Amino acid sequence: MAYIHVGGEYSIPRRLIVGIFDLDNTSAARSRGTNEFLAESEAQGIIEYVSEDLPRTFVVTLERVYVTPISAATLRARLRSDERIDEI
Repeated sequence: MAYIHVGGEYSIPRRLIVGIFDLDNTSAARSRGTNEFLAESEAQGIIEYVSEDLPRTFVVTLERVYVTPISAATLRARLRSDERIDEI
């Protein structure tokens, strides 16, 4: 099973990832729905903050939401890189 490192000591199974979202593009006044989703996830206790550093991205999985300082572009590149390795 392939894992994607999302920061700190957190690596998650690639097959569980539903989406990778850039907080700069999805939060504040741009998307009230995103803020509501994150608040509800927090209330349900399913958010994991992987680092105390400034959050840049959140990763939604089938089980949890991970908030990470790693850019969405970097996480997507890791995901694509692992997919190419699996094809070999």
